[in-house]
Amino acid sequence: MASLLCLSLLAAAAAATSPGRLVPFDLLYADGVRAYLARDWARAAELLQRALHSYAGLRAARRACRAACARQEPLGGGPGRWEAALLGPVLQRARCLQQCLGRRLRPAPSAHRASRAVRRDFERREPYNYLQVAFFQLKKLDQAVSAAHTFFVANPQHLQMQEDIEKYRRMSGVKSDSFQDLEATPHWEAYETGVQHYDADEYLQAVARLEESLSEALSALEECRALCEGPWEDEDEEEKMQPGLYEAIAAHYIQVLKCRQQCVLEIATKPGRISATEDFIPSHLDLLQFAYSQVGNQTLAAECAASYLLFYPTDEPMLEKMKQYRTELGEDAAVTARQSIQHYVQRSLMEKKLIYYAVEHLGETFHDPDLWTPDELIPENLREKHREDQEKQKQETLDVEEKEKRGALPFEGIAVTMDSQQMNGTQRVVFDRVLTESECKDLLRLTKAAGEAGDGYRARRSPHTPHERFEGLTVLKAVQLAQNGDVEWRDAKLLLQASEKSRRIIESYFTPGKKLHFSFTHLVCRRAVDGEQEGRMDLSHPVHADNCLLDPEGQECWKEPPAYVYRDYSGILYLNDDFQGGGLFFTEMDTVTVTAEVHPKCGRLVAFSSGKENPHGVWAVRHGRRCAIALWYTHSPEHAEQERVKAEELMEQRAMEQDQPDGDKHQGTDGSSRSSSEPRAPSRAAKPADQRQKPGLDRKQQPKVLRARDEF
Repeated sequence: MASLLCLSLLAAAAAATSPGRLVPFDLLYADGVRAYLARDWARAAELLQRALHSYAGLRAARRACRAACARQEPLGGGPGRWEAALLGPVLQRARCLQQCLGRRLRPAPSAHRASRAVRRDFERREPYNYLQVAFFQLKKLDQAVSAAHTFFVANPQHLQMQEDIEKYRRMSGVKSDSFQDLEATPHWEAYETGVQHYDADEYLQAVARLEESLSEALSALEECRALCEGPWEDEDEEEKMQPGLYEAIAAHYIQVLKCRQQCVLEIATKPGRISATEDFIPSHLDLLQFAYSQVGNQTLAAECAASYLLFYPTDEPMLEKMKQYRTELGEDAAVTARQSIQHYVQRSLMEKKLIYYAVEHLGETFHDPDLWTPDELIPENLREKHREDQEKQKQETLDVEEKEKRGALPFEGIAVTMDSQQMNGTQRVVFDRVLTESECKDLLRLTKAAGEAGDGYRARRSPHTPHERFEGLTVLKAVQLAQNGDVEWRDAKLLLQASEKSRRIIESYFTPGKKLHFSFTHLVCRRAVDGEQEGRMDLSHPVHADNCLLDPEGQECWKEPPAYVYRDYSGILYLNDDFQGGGLFFTEMDTVTVTAEVHPKCGRLVAFSSGKENPHGVWAVRHGRRCAIALWYTHSPEHAEQERVKAEELMEQRAMEQDQPDGDKHQGTDGSSRSSSEPRAPSRAAKPADQRQKPGLDRKQQPKVLRARDEF
């Protein structure tokens, strides 16, 4: 059924480009949404499908007419005055386009100019979101699944669609092949398959798929460039004086050129991603030259290397490769770059030259999408700004890549208060509303046991400062105290639930699809010693990193014992704020330059990666008592927290002994106290194409005994 839907979409798109009436897609879309809101599912499904057909047909008509008119009315020089030589062919091209589009698009082409908001909906595949519900209500499951999957591929952060996809997967009547992307782009499928073969050292298969990807990508690039020649989209909606003839021609032409330049970003951005794959076309050639050399075809390897050097002519490793290929093939062998790549580079450089002229003399702006643009092409007075823009673009790409790795949060109501960018670092985040005020109070009640019978120095002085007393409680000790009747079972259970909830949040945000195991969990309080705060100069916890030994002078962090090198992520879940000092702060590697601070409060969770990128410390607690749940996580199951496993077993045993588990009022914190429970969000973690190291097998070790000094 899904394949029928896909075929019907393709057939309708093809039919839409043939002479005949094509209803504007924005009108069909508006009518379809109205029918959807009126719960007229059959009418909604029909209109939304027609809107998608019309949108595809409009784009196909524009592409076809521009290609046909480029052949029929070539823009060349001619005799006579320069206006006639230049503008005569332009007018003929315009006439050809109007006639062609008039035949293919009825009513008039002007009727197909949809608003920016509607076009954005179609770019984001929003009609498929409506379609999947309509098909579901019509009991057309296969078509509903295909529509849902098509939307989800482009919107992987959409929480409701994640849940819908999971429901579809659990339905017995749904076929696995129904989960197909109806808008799939051929070059991405071929590229990812080719990279997989490349990573597996299957170079013959890699060559075939990468060649297919390169060919399809260049074809998609041409289609994108053709669509750039559409109506002038004026970003400024305010009324202003209309430009003169030449200014208008220049402005529109530069807009078309800039649009064409951005096409490489469009084809290099995988659906559902925010950032484009860097150097998408050159990367094909780099992979191909190596793959061809591995299968013994030095001629094509040299051709790909020569093509790559058109982008980066001073790249030393590739120049060395070329020298090697020439030696193997013989000095007389003719090695030239591919004709298609030569054409691509020459045309792109010509367009860049015109754009930079407009930037320098006409006040235009331009964000160059390519890293390979030669400096000599850029006007001298713009080169410094260009370098700054490229550095800024690289940083923005890193920030975007970090955001793309994040999964949707598995709980409603949780807010991301600060992310890495706001905290001036990487792999840092602050969440709020993880716990309610009543849950914080219950856990604070549990901390009293830490001072009386806990296992974290039992209210003795902190190992980090003589000005504070330290109290700590592990999850196993909390459950054992509940067994003895010293604390309430529901409070011990809440400690397990709150820490598990934090684990799921951190896992879904930083490593969706990759399991995080508890390394150590510690309910800790720091109390300022009265009468010993005057003149205090030290910290509650000195600056350190969680999985390596920080060396500020050498600007290094050594991953070796006694550091807990297996830790991957850290977290602190705060329970109160009625004290002075005690805030968390991050620094540079020098341990003195503070980059960010986090102020504790009930329900606030700060999380970060445990390595050298996040040196941190705790300001002195000068008055009162600061309590929090300190959390460390690892990807290594052999380093999972054994005390927690025992605590969960005791908790389950207690639940089996009771007709109804204690502490039902805390069930809202987390659906289960088991640390092995998985997030609702499906796995979306994918291996980046440029990470081709083959990881070795982790060395198995016995779990280490964790001690109470493991705290912030």
